[in-house]
Amino acid sequence: MDELRGKVAVVTGAGQGIGRAEARALALAGAHVIVNDVDRASAEEAVTEIVAAGGSAEPNTDDISTWDGAERLIGQAVGVDSRLDVLVCNAGIIRDRTIVNLSEAEWDAVMAVHLKGHAGPLHFAAAHWKSRWQETGDPVDAAVVTTSSEAGLYGNFGQVNYSAAKAGIVALTQVAARELARYGVRANSICPRARTGMTEGVVQGMEPAEGEVDEWDPESVAALTTFLGSAHSRGMTGQVFVVHGPTVSRMREWTPVDEITGGTALRLEDIIAQRELLGSETDTVIVDFAEASARSGRVTQG
Repeated sequence: MDELRGKVAVVTGAGQGIGRAEARALALAGAHVIVNDVDRASAEEAVTEIVAAGGSAEPNTDDISTWDGAERLIGQAVGVDSRLDVLVCNAGIIRDRTIVNLSEAEWDAVMAVHLKGHAGPLHFAAAHWKSRWQETGDPVDAAVVTTSSEAGLYGNFGQVNYSAAKAGIVALTQVAARELARYGVRANSICPRARTGMTEGVVQGMEPAEGEVDEWDPESVAALTTFLGSAHSRGMTGQVFVVHGPTVSRMREWTPVDEITGGTALRLEDIIAQRELLGSETDTVIVDFAEASARSGRVTQG
Protein backbone atom coordinates (compact mmCIF):
# COMPACT_ATOMS: atom_id res chain seq x y z
CA MET A 1 0.00 0.00 0.00
CA ASP A 2 1.26 3.48 -0.82
CA GLU A 3 -1.55 5.78 0.33
CA LEU A 4 1.01 7.95 2.16
CA ARG A 5 3.86 7.77 -0.34
CA GLY A 6 5.98 10.93 -0.11
CA LYS A 7 4.31 12.10 3.11
CA VAL A 8 5.99 12.97 6.42
CA ALA A 9 4.33 11.87 9.66
CA VAL A 10 4.96 12.33 13.37
CA VAL A 11 3.78 9.89 16.04
CA THR A 12 4.31 10.80 19.69
CA GLY A 13 4.74 8.05 22.27
CA ALA A 14 5.65 5.72 19.42
CA GLY A 15 8.28 3.60 21.14
CA GLN A 16 5.82 0.96 22.21
CA GLY A 17 2.19 -0.10 22.31
CA ILE A 18 -0.39 1.63 20.16
CA GLY A 19 1.99 4.40 19.08
CA ARG A 20 4.49 1.88 17.79
CA ALA A 21 1.81 0.06 15.82
CA GLU A 22 0.63 3.38 14.38
CA ALA A 23 4.14 4.43 13.38
CA ARG A 24 4.75 1.09 11.66
CA ALA A 25 1.43 1.22 9.80
CA LEU A 26 2.02 4.78 8.58
CA ALA A 27 5.52 3.86 7.42
CA LEU A 28 4.33 0.76 5.58
CA ALA A 29 1.74 2.95 3.86
CA GLY A 30 4.64 4.98 2.46
CA ALA A 31 5.21 7.81 4.96
CA HIS A 32 8.53 8.80 6.45
CA VAL A 33 7.79 8.66 10.17
CA ILE A 34 9.34 10.58 13.03
CA VAL A 35 9.13 8.12 15.93
CA ASN A 36 8.91 10.17 19.12
CA ASP A 37 9.48 8.65 22.55
CA VAL A 38 11.35 10.03 25.57
CA ASP A 39 12.91 6.59 25.98
CA ARG A 40 15.69 6.55 23.39
CA ALA A 41 16.06 2.76 23.35
CA SER A 42 12.34 2.28 22.62
CA ALA A 43 12.35 4.91 19.86
CA GLU A 44 15.42 3.44 18.17
CA GLU A 45 14.08 -0.10 18.48
CA ALA A 46 10.84 0.95 16.81
CA VAL A 47 12.76 2.63 13.98
CA THR A 48 14.88 -0.49 13.48
CA GLU A 49 11.73 -2.59 13.26
CA ILE A 50 10.15 -0.22 10.73
CA VAL A 51 13.22 -0.09 8.52
CA ALA A 52 13.57 -3.89 8.62
CA ALA A 53 9.98 -4.14 7.38
CA GLY A 54 10.78 -1.87 4.44
CA GLY A 55 9.58 1.44 5.87
CA SER A 56 11.31 4.78 6.43
CA ALA A 57 11.65 6.30 9.90
CA GLU A 58 13.91 8.18 12.28
CA PRO A 59 13.86 8.55 16.07
CA ASN A 60 13.11 11.60 18.18
CA THR A 61 13.40 11.77 21.98
CA ASP A 62 12.06 15.26 22.71
CA ASP A 63 9.71 15.73 25.66
CA ILE A 64 6.42 16.81 24.09
CA SER A 65 5.06 17.89 27.46
CA THR A 66 7.23 21.00 27.05
CA TRP A 67 6.76 23.74 24.46
CA ASP A 68 10.46 23.61 23.51
CA GLY A 69 10.36 19.84 23.02
CA ALA A 70 7.25 20.09 20.86
CA GLU A 71 8.86 22.77 18.71
CA ARG A 72 12.00 20.67 18.17
CA LEU A 73 9.92 17.62 17.24
CA ILE A 74 7.88 19.46 14.61
CA GLY A 75 11.03 21.19 13.38
CA GLN A 76 12.71 17.83 12.83
CA ALA A 77 9.73 16.60 10.82
CA VAL A 78 9.55 19.73 8.66
CA GLY A 79 13.30 19.48 8.10
CA VAL A 80 12.89 16.18 6.25
CA ASP A 81 11.21 17.61 3.17
CA SER A 82 9.95 21.07 4.22
CA ARG A 83 6.59 19.59 5.10
CA LEU A 84 4.52 17.77 7.70
CA ASP A 85 1.48 15.85 6.52
CA VAL A 86 0.27 13.73 9.43
CA LEU A 87 0.47 14.44 13.16
CA VAL A 88 -0.52 11.60 15.49
CA CYS A 89 -0.57 12.55 19.17
CA ASN A 90 -0.49 9.38 21.23
CA ALA A 91 1.90 9.85 24.18
CA GLY A 92 0.40 9.38 27.61
CA ILE A 93 0.92 8.26 31.20
CA ILE A 94 -1.32 7.29 34.09
CA ARG A 95 -1.18 8.38 37.73
CA ASP A 96 -4.41 6.85 38.98
CA ARG A 97 -6.00 8.35 42.09
CA THR A 98 -9.45 9.23 43.36
CA ILE A 99 -9.90 12.96 43.69
CA VAL A 100 -9.68 12.80 47.49
CA ASN A 101 -6.22 11.20 47.26
CA LEU A 102 -4.93 13.08 44.21
CA SER A 103 -1.75 15.12 44.62
CA GLU A 104 -0.91 18.27 42.71
CA ALA A 105 2.09 16.53 41.15
CA GLU A 106 -0.07 13.65 39.90
CA TRP A 107 -2.56 16.06 38.39
CA ASP A 108 0.16 18.16 36.73
CA ALA A 109 2.06 15.16 35.32
CA VAL A 110 -0.97 13.69 33.56
CA MET A 111 -2.11 17.06 32.23
CA ALA A 112 1.39 17.82 30.98
CA VAL A 113 1.89 14.61 29.00
CA HIS A 114 -1.66 14.16 27.71
CA LEU A 115 -3.19 17.59 27.26
CA LYS A 116 -0.15 19.84 26.91
CA GLY A 117 1.54 17.00 25.02
CA HIS A 118 -1.23 17.32 22.44
CA ALA A 119 -1.45 21.11 22.43
CA GLY A 120 2.27 21.76 21.94
CA PRO A 121 2.88 19.64 18.82
CA LEU A 122 -0.46 20.76 17.40
CA HIS A 123 0.44 24.43 17.96
CA PHE A 124 3.73 24.20 16.06
CA ALA A 125 2.26 21.98 13.35
CA ALA A 126 -0.57 24.48 12.87
CA ALA A 127 1.93 27.32 12.49
CA HIS A 128 3.72 25.32 9.80
CA TRP A 129 0.49 24.58 7.95
CA LYS A 130 -0.63 28.21 8.10
CA SER A 131 2.72 29.30 6.66
CA ARG A 132 2.46 26.78 3.80
CA TRP A 133 -1.09 27.91 3.06
CA GLN A 134 -0.06 31.56 3.02
CA GLU A 135 2.82 30.84 0.64
CA THR A 136 0.78 28.93 -1.94
CA GLY A 137 -2.84 29.81 -1.30
CA ASP A 138 -3.66 26.12 -1.67
CA PRO A 139 -5.00 23.72 1.00
CA VAL A 140 -2.16 21.75 2.60
CA ASP A 141 -4.18 18.51 2.82
CA ALA A 142 -2.80 17.52 6.23
CA ALA A 143 -4.28 15.43 9.03
CA VAL A 144 -4.23 15.37 12.83
CA VAL A 145 -5.16 12.27 14.82
CA THR A 146 -5.45 12.76 18.57
CA THR A 147 -5.81 10.08 21.22
CA SER A 148 -8.62 10.38 23.73
CA SER A 149 -10.25 7.56 25.67
CA GLU A 150 -13.65 6.26 26.65
CA ALA A 151 -12.64 7.46 30.13
CA GLY A 152 -12.77 10.97 28.69
CA LEU A 153 -16.26 10.36 27.32
CA TYR A 154 -17.82 8.67 30.36
CA GLY A 155 -15.51 9.39 33.30
CA ASN A 156 -13.63 6.59 35.04
CA PHE A 157 -13.65 6.07 38.81
CA GLY A 158 -10.13 6.52 40.16
CA GLN A 159 -8.88 8.39 37.11
CA VAL A 160 -9.98 11.96 37.66
CA ASN A 161 -6.79 13.42 36.14
CA TYR A 162 -6.70 11.02 33.18
CA SER A 163 -10.42 11.34 32.43
CA ALA A 164 -10.28 15.15 32.58
CA ALA A 165 -7.25 15.26 30.29
CA LYS A 166 -8.84 12.91 27.77
CA ALA A 167 -12.06 14.93 27.76
CA GLY A 168 -9.95 18.02 27.14
CA ILE A 169 -8.33 16.33 24.16
CA VAL A 170 -11.74 15.86 22.54
CA ALA A 171 -12.50 19.58 22.94
CA LEU A 172 -9.02 20.48 21.69
CA THR A 173 -9.56 18.34 18.60
CA GLN A 174 -12.93 19.86 17.79
CA VAL A 175 -11.55 23.38 18.10
CA ALA A 176 -8.59 22.43 15.90
CA ALA A 177 -10.97 21.00 13.30
CA ARG A 178 -12.80 24.33 13.14
CA GLU A 179 -9.74 26.57 13.20
CA LEU A 180 -7.53 24.62 10.80
CA ALA A 181 -10.16 23.80 8.17
CA ARG A 182 -9.32 26.97 6.22
CA TYR A 183 -5.78 25.66 5.72
CA GLY A 184 -6.97 22.27 4.49
CA VAL A 185 -6.25 20.41 7.73
CA ARG A 186 -8.62 17.84 9.20
CA ALA A 187 -8.52 16.78 12.86
CA ASN A 188 -10.14 13.71 14.39
CA SER A 189 -9.86 11.88 17.69
CA ILE A 190 -9.77 8.17 18.47
CA CYS A 191 -10.59 6.32 21.68
CA PRO A 192 -8.63 3.07 21.32
CA ARG A 193 -8.95 -0.24 23.05
CA ALA A 194 -5.98 -2.58 22.56
CA ARG A 195 -3.55 -5.05 24.06
CA THR A 196 -0.50 -3.07 25.18
CA GLY A 197 1.89 -2.84 28.10
CA MET A 198 -0.68 -0.64 29.84
CA THR A 199 -3.42 -3.25 29.71
CA GLU A 200 -1.60 -6.59 29.90
CA GLY A 201 -1.74 -7.99 33.40
CA VAL A 202 -4.64 -5.67 34.27
CA VAL A 203 -7.41 -7.02 32.05
CA GLN A 204 -7.99 -10.75 31.95
CA GLY A 205 -8.81 -12.75 28.83
CA MET A 206 -7.17 -10.44 26.33
CA GLU A 207 -5.70 -13.22 24.24
CA PRO A 208 -8.34 -14.54 21.80
CA ALA A 209 -9.08 -18.22 21.64
CA GLU A 210 -8.40 -19.98 18.36
CA GLY A 211 -10.88 -18.81 15.74
CA GLU A 212 -12.18 -15.91 17.84
CA VAL A 213 -12.12 -12.26 16.80
CA ASP A 214 -9.18 -10.42 18.37
CA GLU A 215 -10.85 -7.36 19.90
CA TRP A 216 -7.57 -6.26 21.50
CA ASP A 217 -5.37 -6.18 18.41
CA PRO A 218 -3.46 -2.82 18.31
CA GLU A 219 -3.19 -3.21 14.54
CA SER A 220 -6.90 -2.36 14.34
CA VAL A 221 -6.15 1.00 15.97
CA ALA A 222 -3.23 1.53 13.62
CA ALA A 223 -5.44 0.81 10.61
CA LEU A 224 -7.92 3.51 11.64
CA THR A 225 -5.12 5.98 12.29
CA THR A 226 -3.64 5.32 8.86
CA PHE A 227 -7.04 5.80 7.25
CA LEU A 228 -7.54 9.13 9.05
CA GLY A 229 -4.08 10.24 7.95
CA SER A 230 -4.69 9.37 4.31
CA ALA A 231 -6.56 11.09 1.49
CA HIS A 232 -9.39 8.61 1.99
CA SER A 233 -10.52 10.68 5.00
CA ARG A 234 -10.72 14.03 3.18
CA GLY A 235 -13.80 15.96 4.29
CA MET A 236 -13.98 14.03 7.57
CA THR A 237 -13.08 16.25 10.51
CA GLY A 238 -14.06 17.03 14.09
CA GLN A 239 -15.12 13.41 14.69
CA VAL A 240 -14.56 11.09 17.65
CA PHE A 241 -14.21 7.36 17.05
CA VAL A 242 -14.08 4.44 19.45
CA VAL A 243 -12.11 1.57 17.93
CA HIS A 244 -12.22 -1.91 19.45
CA GLY A 245 -10.95 -4.79 17.41
CA PRO A 246 -12.78 -5.01 14.09
CA THR A 247 -15.37 -2.40 15.10
CA VAL A 248 -15.24 1.40 14.80
CA SER A 249 -17.98 3.51 16.38
CA ARG A 250 -18.48 7.18 15.54
CA MET A 251 -19.58 9.02 18.66
CA ARG A 252 -22.13 11.83 18.76
CA GLU A 253 -21.47 15.04 20.68
CA TRP A 254 -23.62 16.24 23.60
CA THR A 255 -27.18 17.07 22.52
CA PRO A 256 -30.13 18.38 24.58
CA VAL A 257 -32.49 15.70 25.91
CA ASP A 258 -34.72 17.70 28.30
CA GLU A 259 -35.73 21.33 28.42
CA ILE A 260 -37.64 23.73 30.64
CA THR A 261 -38.52 27.36 30.07
CA GLY A 262 -39.61 30.33 32.10
CA GLY A 263 -41.46 33.44 31.02
CA THR A 264 -39.38 36.36 29.82
CA ALA A 265 -36.55 35.18 32.11
CA LEU A 266 -35.83 32.01 34.03
CA ARG A 267 -36.55 32.18 37.76
CA LEU A 268 -35.91 29.76 40.60
CA GLU A 269 -39.61 29.06 40.98
CA ASP A 270 -39.79 28.08 37.28
CA ILE A 271 -37.06 25.49 37.79
CA ILE A 272 -38.66 24.11 40.95
CA ALA A 273 -42.08 23.84 39.29
CA GLN A 274 -40.66 21.96 36.30
CA ARG A 275 -38.02 19.92 38.11
CA GLU A 276 -39.28 16.58 36.79
CA LEU A 277 -38.49 17.67 33.23
CA LEU A 278 -34.81 17.87 34.16
CA GLY A 279 -34.73 14.31 35.43
CA SER A 280 -35.87 12.34 38.44
CA GLU A 281 -34.24 9.79 40.69
CA THR A 282 -35.49 7.00 38.46
CA ASP A 283 -33.80 8.28 35.29
CA THR A 284 -30.61 9.66 36.79
CA VAL A 285 -27.75 7.39 35.78
CA ILE A 286 -24.03 7.75 36.44
CA VAL A 287 -22.07 5.69 33.95
CA ASP A 288 -19.70 3.42 35.86
CA PHE A 289 -16.95 3.11 33.29
CA ALA A 290 -14.94 0.58 35.28
CA GLU A 291 -17.96 -1.72 35.64
CA ALA A 292 -18.86 -1.28 31.98
CA SER A 293 -15.27 -2.08 31.03
CA ALA A 294 -15.34 -5.34 32.96
CA ARG A 295 -18.59 -6.41 31.31
CA SER A 296 -17.74 -5.45 27.75
CA GLY A 297 -13.98 -5.87 27.64
CA ARG A 298 -13.39 -2.13 27.47
CA VAL A 299 -10.40 -0.57 29.14
CA THR A 300 -8.79 2.82 29.40
CA GLN A 301 -6.32 3.43 26.59
CA GLY A 302 -4.18 6.15 25.11
